[in-house]
Amino acid sequence: MGEFFQHIINGVSLGSVYALIAIGYSMVYGILQLINFAHGEVVMLGAVFGFYAAPIIGGRPVHPSLALFFSVLLVAMALCGLVGFTIERLAYRPLRKAPRLNCLITAIGVSLFLQYFTQLDFVFGAIPQSYPEMISQATVLDLGGLHISNLQVIVLALSFSLMAGLQWIVYRTKLGKGMRAVSESTDIAALLGVPVNRVVSFTFVLGSVLAAAAGTLVATSYPKVDALMGALLGLKAFVAAVLGGIGNLPGAVLGGLMMGLAEEFTVGYLSSSFRDAIAFAILIVVLLFRPSGLLGRTVVEKV
Repeated sequence: MGEFFQHIINGVSLGSVYALIAIGYSMVYGILQLINFAHGEVVMLGAVFGFYAAPIIGGRPVHPSLALFFSVLLVAMALCGLVGFTIERLAYRPLRKAPRLNCLITAIGVSLFLQYFTQLDFVFGAIPQSYPEMISQATVLDLGGLHISNLQVIVLALSFSLMAGLQWIVYRTKLGKGMRAVSESTDIAALLGVPVNRVVSFTFVLGSVLAAAAGTLVATSYPKVDALMGALLGLKAFVAAVLGGIGNLPGAVLGGLMMGLAEEFTVGYLSSSFRDAIAFAILIVVLLFRPSGLLGRTVVEKV
């Protein structure tokens, strides 16, 4: 029984990170009807920024501390927010009135550009690097076969705090109301005086900030960084967003948690060889039986 609950804790911890990434996909899709395939690379950049920021802030060698971790996290979030703003301004905004296929191809192009630009030797390089240890891991709860580390507590607390903060922004602030208005109709929102460009940019910045937090948490939990790490993370989070209902923020959180649990139980009770395949198996099942996702709504198109 202890092993079962251990898998639940591990799965929820991993799923909360997937949820942070999936929220970015859902927010952008809900407003622009665009799948931002470069979002996974923003996650990777969050880890890369943290890799460079840790020795600058904490010195060499890096001495683990919570203050260092949160300082690096804030730097990564700020820089990724700037990256998200730049991507929207330069790559997506000029194509906002273009056919959907143009935007899709551009998103894939931005993703590939970020991957291969990061692999340049003067940027980061193609060789995976060890991530600086910013938190000394320790067990905070040891109950039979159940072990909960301080890192898992931090991951869960930070992830759900960021999700709660996002909920407050979307439903309690003026920009959040603008986001909901633009998601219903860009043209009508513009006629009502909503600054559409500012709202869209803010959405990209917000999604990129959450992606940076996810990248930092992943790199801290699994201390290795490479320029291609965001590709698989992004795909899994995209599956989570589709599972919960693309464009639905609570659905993205639910989908992320379910993805994390499915992956963890697959590793624990089947085989670690299937940990990545399970995501795409779930995607196929969802598209076959519930294309709109668990919390998504089916839209009827008139012809």
